[in-house]
Amino acid sequence: METPEAAGLAATPFERLGGEPGVRALVDRFYDLMDLEPHYAGLRALHPTDLSGSRDKLHWFLCGWLGGPDLYIERFGHPRLRARHMPYRIGIAERDQWMACMIQALHENEVDESLAQRLADAFFGTADWMRNR
Repeated sequence: METPEAAGLAATPFERLGGEPGVRALVDRFYDLMDLEPHYAGLRALHPTDLSGSRDKLHWFLCGWLGGPDLYIERFGHPRLRARHMPYRIGIAERDQWMACMIQALHENEVDESLAQRLADAFFGTADWMRNR
């Protein structure tokens, strides 16, 4: 089977991360770090005690957002990210903790540096847009 690169097509970030297993590994590391690292305590406090639903929802969302299957939309419809996060106090500190945690997860999962930077830039735009305080 010909790869997208061999066919002259650019691989999506979803494909470059390794498809669903790669996205799941990134999401799992993100939530593991949030649970383990004291400097993400403010971010962790915004989440339920059991992170399994949060893990699944971020995994499903990122699959589609990164150019893979629209697993989140198939289950819940349009993500409405800002509206769904409005009940949570999200300020600069929470945005920065989310970003630091995700950047750490990208690095610990050994995501290619150019892709990690591209994703960090895109994540920042979304994370900043989520601020409501």
